[in-house]
Amino acid sequence: MLVIPAIDLKDGQCVRLKQGRMDDSTTYGDDPVAMAERWVAAGARRLHLVDLNGAFEGKPVNGEAVTAIARRYPDLPIQIGGGIRSAETIEHYLAAGVSYVIIGTKAVKEPEFVGEMCRAFPGHVIVGLDARDGFVATDGWAEVSEVKAVDLAKRFADDGVSSIVYTDIARDGMLNGVNVEATAALARDGGLPVIASGGVTNLDDLRALVAAREPGILGAITGRAIYEDTLDLAEGQRLCDELAGKGS
Repeated sequence: MLVIPAIDLKDGQCVRLKQGRMDDSTTYGDDPVAMAERWVAAGARRLHLVDLNGAFEGKPVNGEAVTAIARRYPDLPIQIGGGIRSAETIEHYLAAGVSYVIIGTKAVKEPEFVGEMCRAFPGHVIVGLDARDGFVATDGWAEVSEVKAVDLAKRFADDGVSSIVYTDIARDGMLNGVNVEATAALARDGGLPVIASGGVTNLDDLRALVAAREPGILGAITGRAIYEDTLDLAEGQRLCDELAGKGS
């Protein structure tokens, strides 16, 4: 299981939000490329980038920072979410060297778009499902829909989606533990590999996810925990490797 550091971009800076609220952010640096270097040096095997401004505006805003990181690390898998709502945006990011694009809001509002993009860019599309109490939220988490995350995942399973990034909004940025049960249930019932997000705080969270990984938990995204030192990225990845080697 991969431990994937998150770099959330707001106004060109590296920040973390609490429960997706743009007015409740903590800034951790003003150089996204340097932040990427920090996590690559710690052993990151994939990076999770989020254009927070883009998520709210519906189009890329911090694209230059994303492109700079992709060019700095051409062989490192990078996934980007936030404001990806057109084929042109996807084509631009892939051409810049990004490995995966995460379709979030538009996947909920126009599910057919996901299938179209999977056919146009096979193997490069991830769907981001951000949920509160199991129901998917959209528009930078500003709106909660009446669609269940598991039902939407099932719909995308046949489209060729690479994986699902599943975020429990209530836990994101709060350092109060990952929702293992909901993540495992989505992996088991949704038919797609799942990357856990939201509340990954310490080694115990990683142990719990690895223990539940059999249904298909591919990785765990962590943000505030690695920025505030409740989780050491290198130690976390070593632990996951060791537990996987033991068949735990």
